[in-house]
Amino acid sequence: MGIDRDSLESFRDAAIPDLVGDGIRLLFVGINPGLWTAATQTPFAHPGNRFYPALREAGIFDAGDTFSAGFDADDRVRFTDAGLGVSNLVNRATIRADELSSAELRAGARALEQRVARLRPRVVAIVGLTAYRQGFARPKARAGRQNETIAGAELWVLPNPSGLNAHETVSSLALAYAEPARAAGIIT
Repeated sequence: MGIDRDSLESFRDAAIPDLVGDGIRLLFVGINPGLWTAATQTPFAHPGNRFYPALREAGIFDAGDTFSAGFDADDRVRFTDAGLGVSNLVNRATIRADELSSAELRAGARALEQRVARLRPRVVAIVGLTAYRQGFARPKARAGRQNETIAGAELWVLPNPSGLNAHETVSSLALAYAEPARAAGIIT
């Protein structure tokens, strides 16, 4: 799927619905949707994003090779039927997450607690350490399982799969993402 720059720009500030279903066990939480995500209405769909390749390598979910074109209805059902879900701290599409203010991230963290209380996943995995630190006022937080819960759900903070996070690889992301997936009972 090719999307030109002008078309992408038209999705600035757009929102996308959460990708969730009944029986959610593991809720991944992105920082905010990118423009490609807003255009395709599929979380983490940008061709340079390593989210779905990492999920595939970890044995969590296989999105196939076409994830950048967006999920169709069957893909969405397969994803949610696997006990997986995706939400965002801030539901406002930007080119880069650093366009968000600290106030937006803090408000997003409060709203996320309410969503988690409603959705009741076993595990919440926030993919973005810096956004977690800012949104939850935890400036010294480290990646991995946190010593606190969010609305009763086990809380993990994981590396961001964006291609801009150059020191991570699909393999290192797969290792990190497998841990909360095991905790949620998605994989063994």
